[in-house]
Amino acid sequence: MTGSLLLPRLRLRRAFSQTAKWPQLLASRSGSRGLATPQRLAVETYIRRSPRSLIAYHTTTHRLSTATGTTTTPPTAPALEPYSPPQTGLLSHLPRSWVPYAELIRLDKPTGSYYLFFPCIFSTLLAAPLALPMAAPATVVGTSLLFLAGAVIMRGAGCTINDLWDRNLDPHVARTRLRPIARGAITPAQALTFTGAQLLAGLAILLQFPPSCFFYATPSLLLVAAYPLAKRITYYPQFVLGLTFSWGAMLGFPALGIDLLSNGPAAAAAALLYTSNVAWTVLYDMIYAHMDIKDDAKAGIKSIALKHDKETKQVLTGLAVTQVALLAGAGIATGAGPVFFIGGCGGALVTLGIMIKRVNLKSVKNCWWWFVNGCWITGGVISLGLGADYLVRYAQGGDEAESA
Repeated sequence: MTGSLLLPRLRLRRAFSQTAKWPQLLASRSGSRGLATPQRLAVETYIRRSPRSLIAYHTTTHRLSTATGTTTTPPTAPALEPYSPPQTGLLSHLPRSWVPYAELIRLDKPTGSYYLFFPCIFSTLLAAPLALPMAAPATVVGTSLLFLAGAVIMRGAGCTINDLWDRNLDPHVARTRLRPIARGAITPAQALTFTGAQLLAGLAILLQFPPSCFFYATPSLLLVAAYPLAKRITYYPQFVLGLTFSWGAMLGFPALGIDLLSNGPAAAAAALLYTSNVAWTVLYDMIYAHMDIKDDAKAGIKSIALKHDKETKQVLTGLAVTQVALLAGAGIATGAGPVFFIGGCGGALVTLGIMIKRVNLKSVKNCWWWFVNGCWITGGVISLGLGADYLVRYAQGGDEAESA
């Protein structure tokens, strides 16, 4: 009984070494002593398979092993480059222990500081003709330089706070995975201490302005802390960023001694300029967000770029029109002349239109180029329009004083 059970198994094993004869073997053993159904199934399965694959079966239907003549390796993700200290540029000249902190405040990427500074200079130039007496050019320049120093410091503090919030998200985004906190070069405790030092430095700058500026500027700290949280709960964190980055649009007035609570035209101008800059911030940061749109989707980070990916350019166009209309309203409230409306507002409309038309939202490099250069192109045109209008009105004011 046992021998009769083993005989078909031994014959089947010998048949595996004679694969070319298997069709004949099946045909010749079709009688009562032929292969059992499971055995026949195993052999037929083997014969029908591609010759590139050899599968060994026991006389039951259980597979024992698989050997492939052509091996395929599963696709692997491209290797990401490890961190390497900067070899060129400003950071390469700093002591090695300072580099992570300089990277934390984006010292080598100052575009964010300029975006924070432009609303300050807009409001300073818009407020200068309203001051009594009209602010002198030296005063305007000195005030603008203080704003620039404050913008660099507070932007750095904002970056530090942002990276503290995102320390568990940044490692999952290709562009941010090597930030100092994300890669472990700076601990959260060290970052908190550094944030305190930056805020103290910002306070030192703020105290150089009239005392009223302190009360106008302090509420912005709540927005600085809230922006990183907004990315987790809404698809419109760029709006919160706009509320934060545009705060300087109100500070130029008290910086030149103009009380917004008692001066109706100045208050209206400040409100219009502020909302204009909010629209501008959402516009340029929507382009910026397209650089990370794939990684943000995987990491669960929300952005307006993800929400309105297919209609981005229509949204950008609406934001541009809103920005320029509100900017023109601010000029009307302060009695600005044609130089501002033609040069500042008209120039902004043209430069924004060119950027929206030409930006390639599917290209990271192209989005970055427009984010960086759009800062200077649009911000510069508006500043020139405001500055030229101020100088014209200052010259007219001097002539009127002399004739009187």
